[in-house]
Amino acid sequence: MPFDHNDHYHRLLFRQVPAGCRTALDVGCGTGGFARRLADRGIEVDAIDPSAEMIEAARALSADRPGRPAPRYRRADATRTGLPAGHYDFVSCLASLHHMPFGTVAALRDALAPGGVLAVLGCHREASGADRAWSLAAVPVNAAARLAIAARERLRPDHGGPALPRAPVRQPGMTLAEVRREAAVLLPGAALRRLLFWRYLLVYRKPGEPGEDTARARGRSPRPGDRPGPGGPGPDRSP
Repeated sequence: MPFDHNDHYHRLLFRQVPAGCRTALDVGCGTGGFARRLADRGIEVDAIDPSAEMIEAARALSADRPGRPAPRYRRADATRTGLPAGHYDFVSCLASLHHMPFGTVAALRDALAPGGVLAVLGCHREASGADRAWSLAAVPVNAAARLAIAARERLRPDHGGPALPRAPVRQPGMTLAEVRREAAVLLPGAALRRLLFWRYLLVYRKPGEPGEDTARARGRSPRPGDRPGPGGPGPDRSP
């Protein structure tokens, strides 16, 4: 398995999960690696991705873990599907926000329960001298990590697992300064941190105390795409 920049930051993302977290949404879940790790912590996880191939692979990987909790995977586009308002204690978005308009964070923000946390592991476009300096610093670390993982993989027996689909690649369009400026408007009070490997971490905590919202006490838990109320957006019926 090659070195994955997003997997490298899973532990950092787990540190953003609020205490007592019960519900989570993983946006752009890909093959579901992070969503499964959330589910392993006893969290009820919805995981969405617009790619049918990715969702199929994620479900297959969960099926290979009998007896362990599995996320609810659903093919859905976060820019089009209705998200249940005020429902999730934690919303994650790993290297997928640059595939959408940045304004999508407003819908993710509104899906948070009071006291809930939105954590975005994002990609940004290089534009400044500082960007280029961080990029140069990442090159040797990236090479060393790839060599270490390749050496470790050579010592492992071949499990013969199926090849996983590759996530779509898109160059980020926003600079870090632009992300900071837009986040200040849409996610007031959010913290933005530059990371190695051409990434940033954006963390927003919704005002209020956990438990203020009573939406999750209304029978079954809402799902992405559920109709939030009269006149609201209907379910995403994409195949």
